[in-house]
Amino acid sequence: MNSINIKKVRAGAVIPAYATESSAGADLYACLDGPVCLSASATVMIPTGIAMAIPEGYVGLICARSGLATRQGVAPANKVGVIDSDYRGELMVALYNHSNADAVIEPGQRIAQLLICPVMNVRFTECDELDETDRGGGGFGSTGNK
Repeated sequence: MNSINIKKVRAGAVIPAYATESSAGADLYACLDGPVCLSASATVMIPTGIAMAIPEGYVGLICARSGLATRQGVAPANKVGVIDSDYRGELMVALYNHSNADAVIEPGQRIAQLLICPVMNVRFTECDELDETDRGGGGFGSTGNK
């Protein structure tokens, strides 16, 4: 198993953990001094209390926890947060409350999940024509019923 160096930058921080051996994402935990009220249709920055050294060639993706999103309507405001490999600051999660009711985020609560994924940087080359495909320029839904 690969390893990523993590630094606790706040007291009470919890190291990300995988819920099962086959989990793709590791749970991120709220590092709070007390409960935080997340009003309906509001966004709050929730600290995790950790910083990490993601290796070059990889990215950290902060994604919603399905249980929190479906049961309480709380998910990352930017849908997927991107942590570049050269970032060394504290991981913060911008949580948005999609519901009509206030939600409470508790200290130590699992608030999101972190995926570490390989990335490929490319050179973008302008050209006059692109190769042809069956789909062509078809937009959203264009690969559905034919």
